[in-house]
Amino acid sequence: MHCARVRFFASATLLDSLIFPRAGCVALAILLSGCSLGSVTQRVFPMMEKATTETRYSLIYVIHGDGDYLYHDEAGRAFQADREALARAVEVAEQNPSAEVFIFHERSRRRFLGLRLPGRDGRLLFYRGGRLEAEAEYRRDPGAARFDPVEELYRRFSTPGDSIPTRAFLYFGHEIPEFGGIGYDRSYRNSSFTVDDLAAGLGRLTTDSTRFDLVVLSTCYGGTPYTVRALAPYSHTIVASPETLHLGYFDQGAFERLDVTWPVGETTRFARQFAGQAFERLANAVETVVSVAVYDIDRLRGSLSALDPDRFRYPSDGEYPPFSKSTRFDCADDPASAISDLQDGVDVLFRPAQFGRQQSKSSHSGWQCRTIFK
Repeated sequence: MHCARVRFFASATLLDSLIFPRAGCVALAILLSGCSLGSVTQRVFPMMEKATTETRYSLIYVIHGDGDYLYHDEAGRAFQADREALARAVEVAEQNPSAEVFIFHERSRRRFLGLRLPGRDGRLLFYRGGRLEAEAEYRRDPGAARFDPVEELYRRFSTPGDSIPTRAFLYFGHEIPEFGGIGYDRSYRNSSFTVDDLAAGLGRLTTDSTRFDLVVLSTCYGGTPYTVRALAPYSHTIVASPETLHLGYFDQGAFERLDVTWPVGETTRFARQFAGQAFERLANAVETVVSVAVYDIDRLRGSLSALDPDRFRYPSDGEYPPFSKSTRFDCADDPASAISDLQDGVDVLFRPAQFGRQQSKSSHSGWQCRTIFK
């Protein structure tokens, strides 16, 4: 028998079904933007027999799609990287009968006559036992309340209590800024998203007695001292790239059939396996620098606690600093960084770019630093 299926649908707004002059569109858009649309509108379907497989894994995906993720393959075919990551996440959800999987896809707001419309621009797919149990569409609210709908829907569907032994959080998107963060979302140009916002969100998805066993940052430049320190209170292990990350996503093959690949209590081994597969795929596909690091937070905790939180964080006036006025580098290349204190607990996979001035670089510390030129 299929397990319970519950679907949540957003009610269509007037803007979805009417065509009207631009002036009317402007007036109605302004009116609706000040109205509360609620988190979700729900329809409940008849309950059927639930799956009997014990839930032993809980995965939370947040896939950011409100930006420029278009790329072309060698044949010239166009793809959206966030949608590709979404498709792989669904495959993972369907192939894990002992997992509950939350897939949150942050989408761009729709346009009408050149205007971005208010409405539900977030989507949740919830799987348990390998089957889709619920769908939801909700209105994203960037800023201080960014994780409100994520937390609400997670609490609604997650297994009660702290009974699930293995938990992971995976974020797919662009580099998350450590300061400022204005303009991270294409649809919300005046809203900010930073590493501290992500850390606050993770705090809302954990309890005082639990942390995520694994946090994956599938973004460029996720392996910085400030980022890892900010997320450390909410995870035992972090996998991230201290360099650029082609197409903004890691290979997810290791997450298929977790009951085989990730035995309870073997998070470090699984993280290394996942990092190794992601590294191999990237190294075979691109000629740019490839680096993936595994941060064992339980081993790094003492050194991270002693780290000056602002020592490695670059200043910002609220906008992304122009690239021409900044430079990134392996923290180990700066003797003043004292990064050697953060080496115990970091496993690094590194291959230099196949061209350019750093193609002879043979290793990487696993930590990325940045200097801003005034």
